Amino acid sequence: MGKNLPVFHFGKDTLTAGQALALARGTLKGVLAPDTRSRLRMGETIVRNIADGSHPVYGINTGFGPLCTTRISPGATSQLQVNILKSHSVGVGPLLEPELVRLMLVLKIQSLAQGYSGIREKTLDRILWHLEEDVLPEVPSQGSVGASGDLAPLAHLFLPLIGLGRVRYHGGVKPAAEVLEAHHLNPLELGPKEGLALINGTQFIAAHAVAVIEKMCACLSQADIIGAMMIEGLQGSVKPFHQALHQLRPYKGTLHVAERIRNLLQGSEILEDHIDCDRVQDPYSLRCIPQVHGASRNAWLHLKELLEVELNAVTDNPVIIDQELSISGGNFHGQPLAMALDYACLATSEIGNISDRRIYLALEGNNTGLPTLLMKDTGLNSGYMILQYTSAALASENKGLCFPASADSIPTSLGQEDHVSMGSISGRKALQVLGNVEKILAIELLTAAQAFEFRKPLKSGWLLEQAHALVRSRVTFAKEDRIFAEDIEVGLELIRSGALIRLIDKTAARGDQSLATAFDPLFETY
Repeated sequence: MGKNLPVFHFGKDTLTAGQALALARGTLKGVLAPDTRSRLRMGETIVRNIADGSHPVYGINTGFGPLCTTRISPGATSQLQVNILKSHSVGVGPLLEPELVRLMLVLKIQSLAQGYSGIREKTLDRILWHLEEDVLPEVPSQGSVGASGDLAPLAHLFLPLIGLGRVRYHGGVKPAAEVLEAHHLNPLELGPKEGLALINGTQFIAAHAVAVIEKMCACLSQADIIGAMMIEGLQGSVKPFHQALHQLRPYKGTLHVAERIRNLLQGSEILEDHIDCDRVQDPYSLRCIPQVHGASRNAWLHLKELLEVELNAVTDNPVIIDQELSISGGNFHGQPLAMALDYACLATSEIGNISDRRIYLALEGNNTGLPTLLMKDTGLNSGYMILQYTSAALASENKGLCFPASADSIPTSLGQEDHVSMGSISGRKALQVLGNVEKILAIELLTAAQAFEFRKPLKSGWLLEQAHALVRSRVTFAKEDRIFAEDIEVGLELIRSGALIRLIDKTAARGDQSLATAFDPLFETY
């Protein structure tokens, strides 16, 4: 990592989703401050005293789960911690993407560095080493019920600390022991409670939530831009976005979206051209953009607010308050994020649903100046008809994924863990739905750009003209059928790259500072 990077102090500074991503991407350097190290040493001493004492404390000198009444001798406490990493490494399914693994490492360091887990300095330093050197454990994506922490994925994440498991390193996959040896490092001998501290926590769920926050924010922002372009293509009215209307029902998300749409349409010749038309009102997919997109923004904001608490929380068990007080509680339970992720999943799906409706609306041919299927010579050509089949398929798939994982609970651990959150599934499903919505938005972007073209020589507002020019620099106007899958791939890359958002932000800031504030408020930062 670079020497001149800004520094984040684990366990001392307040972590945000954006900072977690920066730490995972190597644009922010994480360190342990001297007072954090002092706190860690104090916690280690307390746990060592408990392990050597006669008073039973869960997971330090007792077994785990239903074996919590089984006493462990002082000499066996280290082996107990090794065994818990081995026995809980039962994950299955596709491996996590490297960035999610890095995020899990970042979030675990932040939680342990609070000093309430009894983790040793040297153990936390080794985890930091994995992050800084990009020595990433292989972590299967399935197996967590999100209750006593994300046990299985976290166990896999930390097997390399004891020289077990496999890691991604320098573009390949190697046994962890081999990579440690190459760096002249020995596997760690875990101290009392360390194995338990490593696997108790919500870092798998929270890492997914961080990824959801970023991707969902981008989808929401681009849905507004594309929706505004579609309003122009379909000659929709600007009146439903009037500030006076939305002040009568002032949800934060609704107000924000309405303002964005007004700014995007500002200065439009297309709007002026049909201002006296006899159409009474537009279909809901145009008219209700503030209400629908805004509701999804409120869901994003809810997840963001909860995640900020979770990123700086102690989710271990038991929690070591001081020499006299250790509490075996439930801070590891994933329910707070599980429910919010299910909400975000539904909210994201709805962005895809309304986007698909706008795509269909553009193809109907009921709008003056727009040919059916957005192509003049149809019959011989199918035009944009089949693109909407794909968006419909994706929207339908998302509906199936919207069943809330957190609505289910299957008892585990012989009934000791009799209510679980299934939050890991909530996080994974939310990312699947986001991936599908990115594709739907790519299709709407192509469709909106095609409809937009039929309004020439009239011009839209300068922001949307810039956005349309960006699309046209990558995808040409379609006069006849072609392999539209190639266009969709280009559109998808535009969506995933965030190029539209950056262009609009930059253009707005360059032209009018008051406009720029509408593109970087509460709903654009995390």
